[in-house]
Amino acid sequence: MYKILTLLAASVLLMGFTPRPDEVTRVEPLSWWTGMNTPLQLLVQGEGISAFDVRIEGGAGVKVKKVHKADSPNYLFVDVEIAPAATPGTYQLVFSSGGRDRFKHPYEIVARREGSAARESFSTADMIYLLMPDRFANGDPTNDATEDTVEKPARDEFFGRHGGDIQGMIDHIGYIADLGATAIWSTPLLLDNEPGGSYHGYACSDYYHIDPRFGSNDLYREMVEVAHENGVKVIMDIVTNHCGTAHWWMKDLPFEDWIHQFPSYTGTNNAFSTNMDLNAATSDLNIQESGWFVSSMPDMNLDNPFTLNYFKQWAVWWIEFANLDGFRVDTYPYNEKVPMSEWNRAVLAEYPNFNIVGECWTGSIPQLAYWQGGNPNKDGFDSYLPSIMDFPLREAIVGALPVDNPGWNGGLRRVYDCLSHDFVYHDLDRMMIFTANHDTERIGDLLNKSPERLKISMAMLATMRGFLQIFSGDEMMFTSADLREGHGGLRVDFPGGWPGDKTDLFSASGRSALQANLHDYTRTLFQWRKTKEVIHHGKTMHFIPRDNETYAYFRYDDSEAVFVFINNSTETKTVPWSDYSSIAAGAVAGRDVLTGSRVILDNSLTVGPRQALVVEFSRR
Repeated sequence: MYKILTLLAASVLLMGFTPRPDEVTRVEPLSWWTGMNTPLQLLVQGEGISAFDVRIEGGAGVKVKKVHKADSPNYLFVDVEIAPAATPGTYQLVFSSGGRDRFKHPYEIVARREGSAARESFSTADMIYLLMPDRFANGDPTNDATEDTVEKPARDEFFGRHGGDIQGMIDHIGYIADLGATAIWSTPLLLDNEPGGSYHGYACSDYYHIDPRFGSNDLYREMVEVAHENGVKVIMDIVTNHCGTAHWWMKDLPFEDWIHQFPSYTGTNNAFSTNMDLNAATSDLNIQESGWFVSSMPDMNLDNPFTLNYFKQWAVWWIEFANLDGFRVDTYPYNEKVPMSEWNRAVLAEYPNFNIVGECWTGSIPQLAYWQGGNPNKDGFDSYLPSIMDFPLREAIVGALPVDNPGWNGGLRRVYDCLSHDFVYHDLDRMMIFTANHDTERIGDLLNKSPERLKISMAMLATMRGFLQIFSGDEMMFTSADLREGHGGLRVDFPGGWPGDKTDLFSASGRSALQANLHDYTRTLFQWRKTKEVIHHGKTMHFIPRDNETYAYFRYDDSEAVFVFINNSTETKTVPWSDYSSIAAGAVAGRDVLTGSRVILDNSLTVGPRQALVVEFSRR
């Protein structure tokens, strides 16, 4: 069929008809910059466009190097060379046939932001605040529905669109910064035009445009600027593994193998182990990385070099356009691992200090370690992925805290045992620790709505190695609206984010006594953590729990230490200070981080039931 269409297009040209300029329906990336290391390859879409030759005019130093045809006659992939001395400005893509220029299409090449390549990223100094824009705040009710998007607002439905948007994020960045967060990770904001359940954004319909129900590309860039003015970094949640069935290219794929296709629908087997299992069948690995995530999310084929290059440029474009500070990559192990390692290298070649954290959802510590760049894997594979999400530690914490009277290997012993495996990881500073996110159960539900245990979980996140993330609302122990509704039930709206809300939890005056207490406890911890080098870069020493209901550890360097004692029991516990003489001999005076009071650390010190003691002291 593609060959027939190509012949028809050529026949039309011979008869003297030429396409109109508006038949170039799409050019991606939308623009580019001078001074970039990343090679530029334009995807040009238009009816019968493959029948044309292409050149660029408008200034010296910019030229077409090579033109590639796709399987579909409606695409061209154009390699563009931009010399270091090229002048920023509007250039023209000139399309010709039969020795005659037929039409032109403008393309913008702009000056690169000074110092862009050397940008810093998120690190152990950061606390990341995760939010779902649709459920956070509705700053602009006029964009809740648009003519060019299918799904309309339905705030009363668990899986409907509720109307939150980028303006809502801008309106409440001050709240996020005041809580002690230094970075925002929002779930995807790009167009998701699926007919239902599109609020989460993980089924992309257009990789270069913000969903109009959230705002616009320019508003997103403004949000990043406002965040930076408030001392908050912005991490973009991206999906390279799959798009949505409503994506514009699904009606006419550039190449037949642009996505993974099977004779009938084939879902992934979710067997991450096939990536490193020396005994795994290749057929199982193929289904793991090529099967579709769900039926509405076609699986991208990153083994196709044009597909991979598309995603390399796309990532770089958004960093440069929006001035981003980091990426979180969704469903990381579902991607083909070798092409994704090339993708990471491409991003880091442009931005050497950029941090990327991958969602590698596994409770297996060795399998998780496999995915971090630089890990000495037996098969020689290097992902070049800087950071990983610490799911094993999450499982240990949420499995330990709700339990009364734990057995020998239960309770806080689970946390101790998990951290005793830290020797497996390549870089402990490049690990995201968390207790809940938008895909897991709410921490408030997991802890049986216990405010005391929620405080303990926050104290542990604030003082353990790595960089931490909390889910929006957990600072006030949000719980699911309906546990039977799964994701739709746990992704609740933030009260006060919608005009007419009866309660405003963004405001101190709108919080109940319990909510205020939890919020202020969390704020105290994370504001304190922002400047604590010993937490950001210090070592860890922990001690075997005596009864599995208590757990003690130190974060320390040569000059300073932080002592943490967790009491998850229903009884007051005495701190066995002499047990810790290997790091702090004799009585020590310190400051209680949560109360500000002076504390003497010795064998007479007690910690109340279901409380965390956090004390900082000098080692000099």
